Amino acid sequence: MAQDVRLLESRFVPTDEMAAFYAAHSASGGIVSFLGQMRGDGAELLELRHFAPLTLPGMRELAQTCITRWQLSGLLMLHRTGQMAPGEPIVLVAAAAPHRRQAFAAADYAMDHLKSESWFWKRERRAGQWHWIEPRADDYAGLARWV
Repeated sequence: MAQDVRLLESRFVPTDEMAAFYAAHSASGGIVSFLGQMRGDGAELLELRHFAPLTLPGMRELAQTCITRWQLSGLLMLHRTGQMAPGEPIVLVAAAAPHRRQAFAAADYAMDHLKSESWFWKRERRAGQWHWIEPRADDYAGLARWV
């Protein structure tokens, strides 16, 4: 099983990442991806900070859980840190599996964990003022589905 988990400080190109992932897993029955990007809803910047000794190891552990639980043939998990402008990609999760339902479930599970139990602190700037963003109630409700 191929696992590609990366924490990135600079912008990535989702189409390039997915082309490489597809090429590596073209024999899989299903490949599912999710791309999260900064919304253009009035925020000027988004900043993600993290605690390095926990973040990448935690992401790798999450990836291994997905691989084991759904017998994936491949998993891609990319997450940005630092400052991002509207429209820039933040996170990309892709799962390859023998069957589509396994790939859908694994990608969904990974995103629910990244949204609510991640190792990131998020803040955004609006009208020149920074404020911290906490996970929402529906982020925690999404995670609770998997218990």
